[in-house]
Amino acid sequence: MDKKAVIKKGEGRYLKKGGLWLYDNEISELKGDINDGDIIEVEDFDGYFMGMGFINRASKITVRMLTRRTRTYDIDSLINERVRDAWEHRKKVVDTSSCRVIFAEADYLPGIVIDKFEDILVVESLALGIDLLKEKIVKAVKDILASDGINIRGVYERSESNLRRLEGMKPYKGFIGPAFENEIEIVENGVKYIVDVMDGQKTGFFLDQKYNRQAAGRLCKGAKVLDCFTHTGSFALNAALGGAESVLGLDISKFAIDTAVRNAVLNGFEEKVSFHCTDVFEELPMLYEKGERFDVVILDPPAFTKSRDSIKNAVKGYKEINLRGMKLLKDKGYLCTCTCSHFMDSDLFLDTVHKAARDAHKRLRLVESRAQSPDHPIVLGMDESSYLKFLIFQVYDEK
Repeated sequence: MDKKAVIKKGEGRYLKKGGLWLYDNEISELKGDINDGDIIEVEDFDGYFMGMGFINRASKITVRMLTRRTRTYDIDSLINERVRDAWEHRKKVVDTSSCRVIFAEADYLPGIVIDKFEDILVVESLALGIDLLKEKIVKAVKDILASDGINIRGVYERSESNLRRLEGMKPYKGFIGPAFENEIEIVENGVKYIVDVMDGQKTGFFLDQKYNRQAAGRLCKGAKVLDCFTHTGSFALNAALGGAESVLGLDISKFAIDTAVRNAVLNGFEEKVSFHCTDVFEELPMLYEKGERFDVVILDPPAFTKSRDSIKNAVKGYKEINLRGMKLLKDKGYLCTCTCSHFMDSDLFLDTVHKAARDAHKRLRLVESRAQSPDHPIVLGMDESSYLKFLIFQVYDEK
């Protein structure tokens, strides 16, 4: 191949430790008649072959790697291999009725996410090179699932992230193929949900907390539960399924709360689960002043940081929400808390929660440390694939 990117001497450190990205300032030279979106060779300063990837000079992430193995490849065969490997992994580790089928870099298909909700696929495409391969990838997913007797009846694209603008692309949403009803009913952990693939957050439902919701539900038998940032009620409903006496879910989004109420009715939990549309940061101090106390508090906030530059402010946010959550717990109650930002690493998050406990005059016993569901695999060397940290503590009053 006569299209190449040559790495500067001493650069490409992320690529060499196992990552799949090569940045614009790490490239010394581009060779050949290159168009953005092309698949090109990458070689080190001394000519050592590093692999093949697609290029986009409009992006700071200039090359995203597809393979590290060989200069000769067939793109259709490569895509089929990647998709088949991804699906075989999911079949071993998760309930595949609804799951993430393709997780971008972690499945060696950089920049594309595909979620399966029963017989519907939702696609998010964030990079130019993979966008050009999107139809091939979707076809491969449909074909490989069909070989297992799963017939996909519709595909919807939710490529709305502003990350596309960094690639020189416009955000986009719409059907890929025939239109279908945008609301789908799924079942996860025995709980039914209405998923709106057109207007719900991200791809319609947060599949990464699948088994964390189940772990939290196990703590809730006979408990009074507070679920903060409840979104469409998933943790709250798992608490109810786990035998909670009562559950209160809070979220600032009216769309999310309305869906959560519908989900509670769908599962027959409307008598024990209630939802309130409110700002969680404002609501928790008011609950404390009213003397409300809970056996289990669940904190599943949105990412407070999406860059290294905002980590300090994010730490303040995580500390405050955890402090307020702990103050609402009864002695020996349980706190389930998480961060979904890969910039908040495990040690920093644990330290932040510990400092919140000291300020709240509480002591913590770590019960369980968890991550995202295994259909969102973590690949060592690709830091961005490890983003969700989920901690369960038993919380004691200081004595």
